[in-house]
Amino acid sequence: MCPSNKSICLGTAFLLLLVSCTAAAQALDRASAGQGGPDNTLGNQSDADMWRAIRQGEAGLPSASSLNSEQGVLVNAQGVWWSDMRADWVITYGATVLLGVIVVIALYFALRGRIRIDGGRSGRRITRFSLLQRVAHWSVATLFLLLALTGLVLMFGRYALVPLIGHEAFSVAATAAMQAHNLFGPIFTLALLTLFIAFVRNNFPELTDVGWLLRGGGLFGGHASAGRYNFGEKLWFWTAVAAGILLSVTGFLLLFPDAFATRNQLQLAGTVHGIAAIVFVGFACGHIYLGTVGTEGTLEGMTQGDVDENWARTHHDLWLEKVVTDIEDQRV
Repeated sequence: MCPSNKSICLGTAFLLLLVSCTAAAQALDRASAGQGGPDNTLGNQSDADMWRAIRQGEAGLPSASSLNSEQGVLVNAQGVWWSDMRADWVITYGATVLLGVIVVIALYFALRGRIRIDGGRSGRRITRFSLLQRVAHWSVATLFLLLALTGLVLMFGRYALVPLIGHEAFSVAATAAMQAHNLFGPIFTLALLTLFIAFVRNNFPELTDVGWLLRGGGLFGGHASAGRYNFGEKLWFWTAVAAGILLSVTGFLLLFPDAFATRNQLQLAGTVHGIAAIVFVGFACGHIYLGTVGTEGTLEGMTQGDVDENWARTHHDLWLEKVVTDIEDQRV
């Protein structure tokens, strides 16, 4: 109820109307000038514009795009770019590559079947690998499988495992994977060095590799001569060494983020780490297939140290000839 003095009521109502009209006029002026939005601490910008200015280093505010050093950086603008690039490129294309490798191997096995020993087993055994070589191989293989499994969980688990097991279970699995990955990564570097020393001697390119390539390595039929290691094995060896070095260097940077690199360098290291891992795992799938179910008698070299003589003649005839010659020379 208004007081009895109607002039006071009318004056109050007029004053409120005047204030409202003034505020509306100011809002229209800001909108016409392209500065629409709620009032805030800067007085003439919306909250979205204000935070965009902070992120991009405008208005004198420090950000990752305006400073080389991270000291005093309020918002790191590169983090959003790196996160989007990792999800859209590394993870998406990485998953496509690995699935493609598995599909190709499955199709090859369905069409080609297992590669058998020409003439069957002879019953005569030829020494293929020393104990040191086998220990080095299986040490790296065991650590690689552990790191590959945990790395794949960390890279793809958010997209593949969360829908299956839920967020809480994945949180436990991811935490365990991260701890195992960080623990066994440095050990893998030492094992890889041992593997390199044990196998590098006969893994350099030779002219015989050209003939092996021209014959498709015998993968599609026919015979392809090779020395102790064929071109495919040499390619796998150097790929594993190169990828292993990249994984080791970038892994150490990521393991000690405050000691050796800036945040932008760590983002690059994380990208290289992911790409190298995809290449390593992709090649390893082919190596594991050919070394186990894909080729008869191959696995025996790494489990027993020797292989059947006819296996050697089928896949590494030039090496077999040299071994036989050396044995005959020793007898003489």
